[in-house]
Amino acid sequence: MPQFAPLQNDTFLRALLRQPTDYTPVWLMRQAGRYLPEYRATRERAGSFLGLAKNPDFATEVTLQPIDRFPLDAAILFSDILTVPDAMGLGLYFVDGEGPKFERPLRTEQEVLALRAPDLASLDYVFKAVTQIRTELNGRVPLIGFSGSPWTLACYMVEGGGSKEFHTIKKMLYGRPDLMHHILATNATAVAQYLNAQIDAGAQAVMVFDSWGGALADGAYQEFSLRYMQQVVAQLKRDKDGAKVPAIVFTKGGGQWVEQIADIGADAVGLDWTVNLARARELVGHKVGLQGNLDPAILFASPEQIGAEVAKVLQAFGAPAAGSGHVFNLGHGISQFTPPESVAAMVEAVHSQSRAMRAA
Repeated sequence: MPQFAPLQNDTFLRALLRQPTDYTPVWLMRQAGRYLPEYRATRERAGSFLGLAKNPDFATEVTLQPIDRFPLDAAILFSDILTVPDAMGLGLYFVDGEGPKFERPLRTEQEVLALRAPDLASLDYVFKAVTQIRTELNGRVPLIGFSGSPWTLACYMVEGGGSKEFHTIKKMLYGRPDLMHHILATNATAVAQYLNAQIDAGAQAVMVFDSWGGALADGAYQEFSLRYMQQVVAQLKRDKDGAKVPAIVFTKGGGQWVEQIADIGADAVGLDWTVNLARARELVGHKVGLQGNLDPAILFASPEQIGAEVAKVLQAFGAPAAGSGHVFNLGHGISQFTPPESVAAMVEAVHSQSRAMRAA
């Protein structure tokens, strides 16, 4: 196992573990991405999105780009949530302007019952990238590993790509719940193994992205998404080499279930921009830290407006107190059209305002 440099800035990890911090740490979902000109240049050299994601050198380069540019408090592995179903043999490919698709979506009983968790060796390029990124970060900030949730992966695996209506998967969910549960149980095993392998490779925190949980009805969400995220969290390594490895779960559109999400055993719950942070903090008490939840569209506003909206988020969470923790983030991924200078203004506002709040 490689020896990594000691961590110089552990503010992000401390906030997730609800320990005191000097300021509110900040990172951004999709912080390595198309809004940065240096990312677009690397992507061009790689030739394709998968060429970028499957090459540890390129993945390392683009993971570090936002860290080199902004004083962010965490790096997140550059990868794709669909690496796991790709390794299950579903044939991932990308169509320009349409996003990811699968050559062999799961439609028949036979296809579903043949599904198995992948051999982790087929995902070795991800683990190599994690180790390389952690090494090149040289202790500057912690590295986050991640996966899609069992339900969100299933949406792509059954629909065959992205969806707005989710007709195909919901037809299976209501018509053949036994098949749905088979896919989800297989995914939960695969996701837990995948995240643990990322932890072994050097990830210092992990996050489960449930991008499509909010598409489910109340009741169905608990049965088909939350239950399987709980299975993932229960299997995660939470300590590595004497250090705690926090786990974050995030359901986009899941604000109405925040109390139930807080009960599944993760260290922190990510919130989208529709949620009132003060209310969420009241509901979860000292169970979990909270992550979020600035509207990504605010980054198209002036620096003054960005600063004012940052203040609203920080004030909604309120003054830090023993047993509470807040990681500042957007309520979803950053838009590819965001001006990089807006990100600089936001990060500066979070750091300066949260320090001032603690000094008050």
